[in-house]
Amino acid sequence: MLSDPFVIYFVVSALVALTFGLLMTVLKLPVFSGYVLAGALLGPFGLGFFTDLEIINQLGSIGVILLLFFIGVEISPNQLLATWRIALAGTILQVLLSVGIVSLVGVIFDWPLSRIVLIGFVISLSCTAVVMDYVKQRGEEQSLVTQKILSILIMQDMLVVPMLVILGLFGGEGVDRTTLTRQLVGGVLIVAVLIWEIRTEKISMKIIDNVKGHPEMQVFFALLLCFTFALITGYLQLSTALGAFLAGMMVGRIQDGEWISDNLVSIRVIFVALFFASVGALIDLGFLFANWLPIMLLVLSILLVNTIINAGILKILGLSNWESVYGAALMAHVGEFSFVLAAIGLNSGIVQSFSYQYTIVVIALTILLGPIWVNLVRFCFDRFQDQEISL
Repeated sequence: MLSDPFVIYFVVSALVALTFGLLMTVLKLPVFSGYVLAGALLGPFGLGFFTDLEIINQLGSIGVILLLFFIGVEISPNQLLATWRIALAGTILQVLLSVGIVSLVGVIFDWPLSRIVLIGFVISLSCTAVVMDYVKQRGEEQSLVTQKILSILIMQDMLVVPMLVILGLFGGEGVDRTTLTRQLVGGVLIVAVLIWEIRTEKISMKIIDNVKGHPEMQVFFALLLCFTFALITGYLQLSTALGAFLAGMMVGRIQDGEWISDNLVSIRVIFVALFFASVGALIDLGFLFANWLPIMLLVLSILLVNTIINAGILKILGLSNWESVYGAALMAHVGEFSFVLAAIGLNSGIVQSFSYQYTIVVIALTILLGPIWVNLVRFCFDRFQDQEISL
């Protein structure tokens, strides 16, 4: 008998994650797809190796926070400022068109307005983690299309707050004045921090000099900065990941602060893997196998519709044909904050348990199949271009 039974959890988890990760590299797919499959296999709806979904989701949330922190380190506030009009216009258009398309389906099946709005919100959001992992694997982090869609993804995260308020109204909860006040204060603070970061070329901190030469202290300083900002925005009823993103942008402007991201790479890898595993753990395999045909048709419909919507928006916003199609395919999947919206819909009675489980499985599958969809779109677009040239 093992003196410490938790060791077996680490051994099995690392073995399964490594196996599926290597399989994805052989198939030339992002490694995170393997983590999703590992979570589905080991989760409560698979082999049941892990049964506490709440703990898995909490660890996954830390992964999202760290991921947004690193994205903030790599992006320039001036770049964000230069593309904010595109981001705002593109995000609002995407949400409106998504709700509009869902309303057509809702009229056919006599859905209430609250359900139409909920589903429209859910499919309009994309996952920053999926996009960044894919483009990093291909070395496209600094490309024009990546920078533009990253701005849209950040804007989507910011629009989650008004979405929650609207769903609260549909659920009969009303608007809590304290919550609304906190969100308004948070919005003002975010704008103030962004303006300060944009107007400050290099940020100098005395503590940086004190921790130089002490890697362990450097790690704790970076984590303190990341999670302090996340705590503040969380308290203000905004996204904790948004706070981490702001902290990352501040770190990116710290003089001689390159060591921060270098020392946190391993921690980020672990927790981002936990996030994708938590997505896989939400997939009820029994429910999926029992309803596989309508679920897969719905997944394919969402990927196709989102690609068409986003391609049109990106084209209107000035990108080339290829950039528009490629960027649209990258954002075709449904994002991590959609899980939150779905849970709000269930708790407020907008959707019932069956519809909620349907939604969760569909979101998780779009994240899993997103990279395959991008590769398929790339292949079809290349073939189309070749045919045009031959003609």
